[in-house]
Amino acid sequence: MVMANSQHSQPSNFQLRLCSHIISHSGVIAYPTESVYGLGCDPLNESATMRILELKNRPIEKGMILIAASLNQLEPFCQLENNEREKILQQTTPVTWLVRKSSLSPRWICGDHHKVAIRVTQHPVVRSICNYLKGPIVSTSANPAGAQPAKNILEARIYFMNEVDMYLAGKTGQIKSATPIFDIETHQQLR
Repeated sequence: MVMANSQHSQPSNFQLRLCSHIISHSGVIAYPTESVYGLGCDPLNESATMRILELKNRPIEKGMILIAASLNQLEPFCQLENNEREKILQQTTPVTWLVRKSSLSPRWICGDHHKVAIRVTQHPVVRSICNYLKGPIVSTSANPAGAQPAKNILEARIYFMNEVDMYLAGKTGQIKSATPIFDIETHQQLR
């Protein structure tokens, strides 16, 4: 288990590369997002994703969110119409979109759903990780089911101790609650 920096400092390039290395080698990380601390891994790595589900005591049927630095990194996992692409690209605040999944989206990411949840992040730490990996990561709040999401690295560490491979320091964004989720086809807000 690696713990990078204090809760208020931003990670160095070395720490971001180390984090990306851990993810690409079946690891699980805790990291800052737009609102809370998250748990993440390679979405195509079933064992890493199952570790996150076990840590959270979260049923696989619920599905997980994929976040990335760009829509291009997410497109292999979904099927988007041109107008849907435009809607995502024009969004200026953090929103998670439910979109039609592609055949690349595994069950452990989509759960029992015929759609996949995606978000293009503006958070600098997450963008750096995804750019080093050249792809998306899993994003789910860093807390066991039923507990309050961790707001900082120390709270995440209290929840998961040595069960997470790396705790990446950084500030969470200014959003006070979880990012909203919208179905891109029906425009229905689900969270």
